[in-house]
Amino acid sequence: MNLRVILVEPMYDGNVGSVARAMKNFGFHDLVLVNPCKIDDFGRAMASHARDVLQMSKSFSTLPEALRGANLVIGTTGKRLEHEQHHLRLHLRVPCLSPAELSDKLRGKDGTVALLLGREDCGLSSDELAICDMVVSIPTSAEYPVMNLSHSAAVLFYELSRNGNENDECVEMASPESLALLREKARSLLQEISYPEHKVEFSSLMLRRIFGRAELTEREARTLLGIIKNIRWKIGCGSDENEVADDPSEE
Repeated sequence: MNLRVILVEPMYDGNVGSVARAMKNFGFHDLVLVNPCKIDDFGRAMASHARDVLQMSKSFSTLPEALRGANLVIGTTGKRLEHEQHHLRLHLRVPCLSPAELSDKLRGKDGTVALLLGREDCGLSSDELAICDMVVSIPTSAEYPVMNLSHSAAVLFYELSRNGNENDECVEMASPESLALLREKARSLLQEISYPEHKVEFSSLMLRRIFGRAELTEREARTLLGIIKNIRWKIGCGSDENEVADDPSEE
């Protein structure tokens, strides 16, 4: 597994340097910045012996650019919600994995996992969380739940560094293209069966989280696409040029 650490609009170069240092502490090197602050001497000093991680980092102006090629997108949040709340908008933040649970789910997976860390003052926006396949939150004390960016990053890196070794058998995750097509076709199917319009957005988000937690392989994603294709044929919606062929191994 390649872990791509994405800092979304970091505000302080000291935090960026500290995150780079924590990454190198636990064996990670792929750092991506989205609209970052200027990295000055203080940021480089905080990176200490991980200045190479800073130097190799990439910067982008938009999050979609930073996510290109990622098989799985993990969002982080410090805002946890009570179980008794049931409004559909809560799908943005629940279900929420702990760092240890996330590490267990990623064990033995082959692909690029993007871990999004949000702004120091407000974290990730609702729109940013909506494009995440899974959400992780550190179970801090209710007395003072808010953690420093680099401290929370270090907790996550520690857990993720323990998720296997090079002798484990790896399972290749579905390609970003197949997953994007699956989400698109699932959403279209909801609309074609006259699913209540006000529920389409939240149900699509729920399906994205289900697909994400399932950590689909390429064959599984293509099988689901084939099922959706046959459902659409059955209800008379026809097919289009973007439909995938049936998996020949299933015949």
